[in-house]
Amino acid sequence: MTRPTVNDIAREAGVSLATVDRVLNARPGVREKTISAVNDAIARLGYVRDLAAANLARSRSYRMVVLLPASDSQFVTTLAAALDDAAALAAATRTEMRLLRYPPEDMHVLASTLAALDPDDVAGVGLMAPETPVVRDAVRALRARGIPVVALASDLPNTARDHFVGIDSHAAGRTAGVLMGRFCRGLTGSILVLADSMLLRDSIERRRGFDEVIQTEFPALTVLPTLETHGAPDLLHRLAGDRLAATPDLAGIYLLGSGHRALAALLRDRGLLGRFVVIGHELTPHTRAALMAGHLDAVIAQNPGHLARSALRVLRAKADRQPIDEGQERLRIEVVIRENLPPESPEPGPRSLS
Repeated sequence: MTRPTVNDIAREAGVSLATVDRVLNARPGVREKTISAVNDAIARLGYVRDLAAANLARSRSYRMVVLLPASDSQFVTTLAAALDDAAALAAATRTEMRLLRYPPEDMHVLASTLAALDPDDVAGVGLMAPETPVVRDAVRALRARGIPVVALASDLPNTARDHFVGIDSHAAGRTAGVLMGRFCRGLTGSILVLADSMLLRDSIERRRGFDEVIQTEFPALTVLPTLETHGAPDLLHRLAGDRLAATPDLAGIYLLGSGHRALAALLRDRGLLGRFVVIGHELTPHTRAALMAGHLDAVIAQNPGHLARSALRVLRAKADRQPIDEGQERLRIEVVIRENLPPESPEPGPRSLS
């Protein structure tokens, strides 16, 4: 049997081809009764829309915008490179991506950038940002204008974003807690915790999961209040240095975000490299080198290539109002130690900020 066509739908529903096109593309100007008639005809005929052919016929391109913080984080740099690579592959399916950076300490600039996006020009937005009130309102306003939003790496659950692409941060924090507790087995002491910002949802969830495990399974260890460094190496050096001096029973250090380079420099300056158990997140050139040198015990990682490809696939599906393959888009939590380091990828070259 031949596949049903839009002509068959129009004949079955008793409407024009133009009306069928409006319903299929969710355009206004069609009565609810007519929409129901068209959808009933689609169901009876078993029509499955060939979106690729439809988009090709209309010469439609999907223009996506992805916004990342303009920080020195090696993970952000690696993710930016992975997004560029994913965009190059997605170009074959008429998907384009524009990568923008915003100042990480100024959410008003980010909100202004989001407000300036035109629904007629942008099919979807990927965003890695803290969940502040300014960002929450900006994302809600963007979605109200019909632009789908996907949160990347760090979730934005209170913004009504369309989807989150990244690992389960709560589970990642629990994993870090198990590793810290087992590496510190037999020790009694304190755990220093460092974060870029506790406004980031991934940091909040990681800390919550970490505390749950340490408090219930390793009560001999005491987790200290989180020190926020805002991605500034000099601030990390000062805050962590003061905490080291004031904590003679320190047994371990947990980095919720970036800061591995600054921490290593601090410990090296004080002759403390290798003295403590150190657990971090994300496999970057520096954490790889630290693992090889024995200065970092384990890294809880996610695959940035998978994250980037998934982000563009999800944005495309949201633009087409199509379901998502949850199994394909689910990112795994990876535990990396020196003994199971994957082969090193080529160093990414300079990347455009726009």
